[in-house]
Amino acid sequence: MRKVAVVGLGRFGTAVARQLSATKTQVIAIDTDQELVNDIKDVVSAAIVLDSTDEIAFRSQEIHKVDVLVVAIGENFEAALLTAVLGKKLGIPRVVCRASTSIHAEIFERIGADEVIQPETETGHQLARRLANPLLEDFIDLGEGFTLIELRAPASFRGQTLRDLNLRVKYNVNLVALRRTQVLVDARGKETSRETLTVPAADEVIQPHDTMILIGSNENLARVPKE
Repeated sequence: MRKVAVVGLGRFGTAVARQLSATKTQVIAIDTDQELVNDIKDVVSAAIVLDSTDEIAFRSQEIHKVDVLVVAIGENFEAALLTAVLGKKLGIPRVVCRASTSIHAEIFERIGADEVIQPETETGHQLARRLANPLLEDFIDLGEGFTLIELRAPASFRGQTLRDLNLRVKYNVNLVALRRTQVLVDARGKETSRETLTVPAADEVIQPHDTMILIGSNENLARVPKE
């Protein structure tokens, strides 16, 4: 089982630890505040009061044997930096750091962090993207200018087949899958809904409540109708 240590149990670190635990990942939650540790101890595999800058303490709890170290310390940048450096020194395969500013992010990158996250900046980008495209339900940034998006079918697409839409030629984007909610009626007339995910054929007709999963360059995805 994958093992992840989350150091720093503020709002960000706690959210990461809880979500990982929900996916059955083995989580070690760490903070210097006993109260924060107590708040999450029943959710994670282990919750420890520990100074994460202390190598002896780190080793004593076998934190150096985890697969991923998430440095989520928010207010004490020195402690966050020393924790990240210690994680790299001890050979933890992946060290992920939360940065409050772009300068902090650059420093983490320079000391060898495998991934640096700026939650406030990323949240701002996500909000701006959703406001610019009301049909956008979710997206995954693939890097180098490419994104996978989940888009509610635009009104102009509904009732047309994928062959008619010709997305590859008109917009230079690819449809990866189609998510559709089906309403089923049993023998007693009771309605239930079921969500399906399919890779549709060319003659599939787009329905009003379909969600299209598309992939392409950001420039080309921006050309897809937004209403």
